[in-house]
Amino acid sequence: MMNYHNRKFKPTINSENGETSSDTIFHYLQDGNILTASYSGGAIKKGQLIGLVDEKGNIDMRYHQVNIKGKLMTGICRSKPEIMTNGKIRLHETWKWTSGDESRGSSIIEEI
Repeated sequence: MMNYHNRKFKPTINSENGETSSDTIFHYLQDGNILTASYSGGAIKKGQLIGLVDEKGNIDMRYHQVNIKGKLMTGICRSKPEIMTNGKIRLHETWKWTSGDESRGSSIIEEI
């Protein structure tokens, strides 16, 4: 199983309808197959996520965040890991807002 414990990530690509940017930093913690993270930066004042990691390192997660407009946003995300040539992790994400317009998007975040 992939271990994400104490790793930090930042987005490199995001759909136009997403709120994270290269200024957003995610700090992942993992206990067994349970993943949690806190994040902030850019358009995000504060965010948290919780998810489950499968045997291949895929993550099924739920997230909630407060943006700089003071609006609470929620969503679901599925992430698929890729090990880059430098040994760090890149996550390919597909997500959907469960609040607001409930639109879908995709993003890539990379370990820093």
